Amino acid sequence: MNTVVIAWRYLWSRPLSTVLNLFLLGLGLASMTFVLLMNERLQRAFDRDLAGIDVVIGAKGSPLQLILAGVFHIDVPPGNIPLAEVRKLQAHPQVAQLIPLSLGDNFRGFRIVGTTADYVQHYQARLGVGALWSAPLQAVAGAQVADRTGLRPGDRFVGSHGLGGGGHAHEQAPYVLTGVLAPCGCVLDRLILTSTESVWQVHEEMHAGTDGLDAADREALAADREVTIALIRYNTPLAAVTFPRRVNADTTMQAAAPAVEITRLLGLLGVGARVLEGVGLVLLLTAGLGVFMALWSAIRERRSDLALLRMLGAPPGRLVALLLAEALWLAVLATVAGIAAGQALATLVGYALQAERSITLAAGLWPPQLAAVPALALLVAVLAALLPAWSVYRADVALLSDER
Repeated sequence: MNTVVIAWRYLWSRPLSTVLNLFLLGLGLASMTFVLLMNERLQRAFDRDLAGIDVVIGAKGSPLQLILAGVFHIDVPPGNIPLAEVRKLQAHPQVAQLIPLSLGDNFRGFRIVGTTADYVQHYQARLGVGALWSAPLQAVAGAQVADRTGLRPGDRFVGSHGLGGGGHAHEQAPYVLTGVLAPCGCVLDRLILTSTESVWQVHEEMHAGTDGLDAADREALAADREVTIALIRYNTPLAAVTFPRRVNADTTMQAAAPAVEITRLLGLLGVGARVLEGVGLVLLLTAGLGVFMALWSAIRERRSDLALLRMLGAPPGRLVALLLAEALWLAVLATVAGIAAGQALATLVGYALQAERSITLAAGLWPPQLAAVPALALLVAVLAALLPAWSVYRADVALLSDER
């Protein structure tokens, strides 16, 4: 009979032991798979949303907070910055493009962002239906926003004050939805975009109250207009050396370099990833010990079978191959289960982040590093089988027969 088939039958002759070893080995491989997938998906998400943004300008505070609020829209910005200062930066010779973002309102928890059409073009997003805004108080919804809220072109909706739900509703200044963006897998999917003038108008109307604003009041408010964040792309890479230093030293604003802050964030997340990897290694070592004990015990239980095979002409190498095949069956089954479980867990985390209106993770990734998972499973299985296999190889057929 084929060695692989015999090994399969031997493996399931002890179902309880086999299931326990599969569980431990699969759990360790699942944790490794999960860490590798999350690292890859987070890195791709960061690279996707940060592409083409050299520096983020905002109010003084935490640079990392500024990046998370201005690029990924998962934190609260430290404050606003004067429009006049932003216009000065826009005219700076080292600045190729400046995209202003004005935050402060939301619709059912989705942020309303005042910006320009350059923000849509920056992420190469396209319209699914409708058109971009062409006047104040017109807006475009991201694909996730439209899916979760049911907004369609022509619908009217009212923003609420604050970046989370439950704020004061701006009933005096409703928006009209003019379009819905096609899914882009980027941050725009969970935003409502409008013109910067819309955000100013909504809040000026709020301050006006029932009495309205006269010309002098409107002129005063216009002079004090602000934006929340400015996303900047440099004319030259050399600007990265001097531009942020100049902003931080000579203005009331703060310049945060995305590459530096995201590297720091990934370093912080890496601590948790290393802990999870350590747990996975402990589980793999435990599983390897379990496989070794199971094979060692199997030799003692199957001495009569092994002796019969030797007397029928099976060479020692055939018996060694039988034990190795049994260990490799465990490795193959645990690899399939571990990778499937790791993928499922990573997908669930992605759905959970999406439900919390957080960063969007790409699904279905198979990074090259994932090849280490089956390799690790095979290594553990082979190492666990070496000593039992050596014992069988060196055993005398007469001794095996005597212990029947």
